[in-house]
Amino acid sequence: MSFKKIATVAGLALGSLVSAQSYAHHAFGAEFDANAPLTLSGNVTTIEWVNPHAWFHIEVTKADGTKEAWRIEGGTPNTLLRRGINKRSIAIGTEIVVEGYWAKDRTNSANGRNITLANGKKMFMGSSGTGAPEDGADK
Repeated sequence: MSFKKIATVAGLALGSLVSAQSYAHHAFGAEFDANAPLTLSGNVTTIEWVNPHAWFHIEVTKADGTKEAWRIEGGTPNTLLRRGINKRSIAIGTEIVVEGYWAKDRTNSANGRNITLANGKKMFMGSSGTGAPEDGADK
């Protein structure tokens, strides 16, 4: 096989990988509503420490006693690690308060900005530089 053919095949393969990764990642405004801030309180049921964003799943008890499952998007695992948050920072079952922004499609999905633990400790978990509203929490 000639060098030109090898280079073409390698370029196509690389292009398909970059395309798939670009599709999976999104800017804040593509999925979340900056005009729909929300605060949720619930117990952590699952944490997905995956790229391109970590996900925290919580069970929220509504005023009528029914329970809802919510998924909260955080920053990338690398970004969270640099902020001192790792996958063991919040144990499954921990009650947390999440401030964030609701999904545009109004499903039980949100972009998390801050997490507050029962002891009052706040953790900034939002994505920076993706179009999310700036509130001073990100440095």
